[in-house]
Amino acid sequence: MNIKKIVLSMLTSISALALVACSSSSTNSLESIQEKGKLVVATSPDYAPFEFQTLVDGKNKVVGSDIDLAQAIADELGVKLEISTMSFDNVLSSLQTGKADLAISGLAVTEERQKNFDFSDSYYETKIKLLVRKSDVAKYTSLSSFDGVKVAAQKGSIPETLVKEQMSQANLVSLTNVGEAINELKNGQVDAVTIDEPVALSYVASNDDLAVATVELESTEGDANAVAMKKGNTELQEAVNAAIKKIRDANQYEEYLANAAKLKVVE
Repeated sequence: MNIKKIVLSMLTSISALALVACSSSSTNSLESIQEKGKLVVATSPDYAPFEFQTLVDGKNKVVGSDIDLAQAIADELGVKLEISTMSFDNVLSSLQTGKADLAISGLAVTEERQKNFDFSDSYYETKIKLLVRKSDVAKYTSLSSFDGVKVAAQKGSIPETLVKEQMSQANLVSLTNVGEAINELKNGQVDAVTIDEPVALSYVASNDDLAVATVELESTEGDANAVAMKKGNTELQEAVNAAIKKIRDANQYEEYLANAAKLKVVE
C-alpha cells in the first residue's frame, strides 16, 4: 500500500511538473497572445525616429517607426498593442521573464543574441554613423582620427561592439540612454556618439551644433533590424514575418520613418 502511494505521488509530481513546463513555454505563444487579446512589446523610447516620446494632447506618448511596426503586427494578430518601456539593456531580458511578448527596439540580429532568442525576418537595413560636434567635423577623416578621444555608445548595442572592434584606440564610454550620450557630446564630455544613421540625422536636424562625420563604422554583423521573441515560438514568428512581408512589399517602413521624423522629440 505504501509503495502504491509513493508511486502515485511520483506520478502526480511528474504530471504537475509537465503542466508547469507546458504552461511556461506557452506564456508568450501566439495562442496565448490572442487569448488575452493583447500584444506586449518591449522597447527603449530614446532612439528617434525608431522609438521615442512626443507630446500628444499635452501628454507624453511613445511613437516612432518601430512603434508603427508593432501596431501593424498587433493588427495582423487581431489584438490590441501595449507598449512596455524600459532601458535598452533590459529589453531582451523582458522576453526571458515573460514580461513582454516581443522586443522591438532597433534590435540587430547577432550570433550571440540568436543563442537565446528567436528573430523575425529583417525589416530595416542599418548603417552606423559617428555623430560629432559640427565645429570638429574637419578633425575626423578616418577612424584613427578618434584615437585617444571619448566615443560614446549605448550599452549593449551593436555600435558599442563596433567601437570595441574597429576603434580600439578610442576611449569607449558606454551609456544606458542615447539622450544622455547626446547631451555629453554637446557639453564636451565625449567627442563622438555612435548611432544608427536615421537617429544621427534626427539629432542633426534639431541641433545646429551637431554633424555626422564623413567616416563611418563598417557593420560586420547585425546590420539589419528585426523583432526578437522567446525561443521556440514558431507560430508567433511566422505571424510576425507575415506582417513584416506586407510592410516590406509596400515599402511602408520607409513611410513610418518619414512620418516619425516630422514629430518633435521629448527628452
